[in-house]
Amino acid sequence: MPTYKLIYFDVTGLGEAIRFMLNYCGIKFEDVRFSFDEWPKYKSNMPMGQVPVLEIDGKQYHQSRAIGRFLAKKGNLYGSNDFEAMEIDATVDSIEDIRQAMTLHYWEQDPAFKAKLKDTLFQKLPNYLDVFEAQVKKNGGYFVGGKLSWADFLWAAYHDYMSFMVERDLIKNYPELKKLVEKVRTLPKVKAYIEKRPKTQF
Repeated sequence: MPTYKLIYFDVTGLGEAIRFMLNYCGIKFEDVRFSFDEWPKYKSNMPMGQVPVLEIDGKQYHQSRAIGRFLAKKGNLYGSNDFEAMEIDATVDSIEDIRQAMTLHYWEQDPAFKAKLKDTLFQKLPNYLDVFEAQVKKNGGYFVGGKLSWADFLWAAYHDYMSFMVERDLIKNYPELKKLVEKVRTLPKVKAYIEKRPKTQF
């Protein structure tokens, strides 16, 4: 059997959906975590100087969405046909749009520019959340096709991370999105992982 190793910071962030899916698929893996201070020791050995990286039998693969699609295919989480796969990709990209906007705002050091980024973010955020809420309601409690997909895993994995970034419960007023997060987190293998995972800042 192939040996898997996930290399990422000791936070949830871009790595957590991958951890969720590896566990869901029943794939044993080494969960290599390091602090932000330790990153320089790892960076030069990572493709494009980025993480997360999934190493399979010693070969490194990078880009979180590429890894996500790979695992989605392994776990039957990529829709029933090409059209559903395209919808899943579109949903994942939309989730990434707001995640990236939050990340830019959170890490910005200039107070004036940070305030502008916050204004833009909070203008866009309700529309995204409204669309996601309606999408999940329309599709029987999931983002696409009335069944579990990796878009659902990404959303559930990002929830705490994104709520930390904006300093509030992102889905407090969105019952369908809240139920979806719980649905993913209570999957037996995901729940078992969450119960034993290290406590992190976010």
